[in-house]
Amino acid sequence: MYKTIKDGQELAVALSRELYKIENVDIVVCPAYTLLAYLADALETSNIAVGAQDLYWADEGAYTGEVSGKMLKDAGCSFVIIGHSERRQFFGETNESVNKKIKAALGYDLTPIVCVGESLKEREAGQTFDVLKDHVQNGLADISEEEVTRLVIAYEPVWAIGTGKVATPEQAQEAHKYIRDLLVKLYNKDVASGIRIQYGGSVKPENIVELMKQPDLDGALVGGASLKVESFSEIVKKAAEVYK
Repeated sequence: MYKTIKDGQELAVALSRELYKIENVDIVVCPAYTLLAYLADALETSNIAVGAQDLYWADEGAYTGEVSGKMLKDAGCSFVIIGHSERRQFFGETNESVNKKIKAALGYDLTPIVCVGESLKEREAGQTFDVLKDHVQNGLADISEEEVTRLVIAYEPVWAIGTGKVATPEQAQEAHKYIRDLLVKLYNKDVASGIRIQYGGSVKPENIVELMKQPDLDGALVGGASLKVESFSEIVKKAAEVYK
């Protein structure tokens, strides 16, 4: 929940100038609802796509305060974050609601970025894999092979978000591999290998390279470091170098 329309437009224009040469990675910004249409216009001819931070599963109706996939598509979105840990923690998001939102997003050809991950308490109790299995298996209930290839999964250890802590590259790889292996069981090896699994949790220019060098890390879901042109641009550029 950052940036006025003016601030957001300035950031978008500055990012497009900094990153226009990047061709080998996909770049997406996901601002607050009030900025979506403005940034979609500002970035229309750039290599940066626009996504939303959430959506509601109904197309329309008496759901005061909610925004539908239909509205997001109309505003110029091509991505939407679903199940972010802050939505789970503060706003009652569940695997069931995540599942409904994924289906709604796919129905409007929006790419869902589906977030999964454990809290510090769960990690210290040795429950990381149990939580990941719960989030992935139930969040993707009744999602077909064709549909699941159209989404992105973001592993975000809740204990590393906004805390300055970051999972080591080895910890991140372990969780990502578990998710990938679980997708093999739920679908098949070809499907699992084709799904992008991003890492999110205090991603910075200083740690992006080592994270992206891990075999099962396919990108980053960047939080606070995306609010400044310098830090976000550096993260994208360094990631692009890794993937050359």
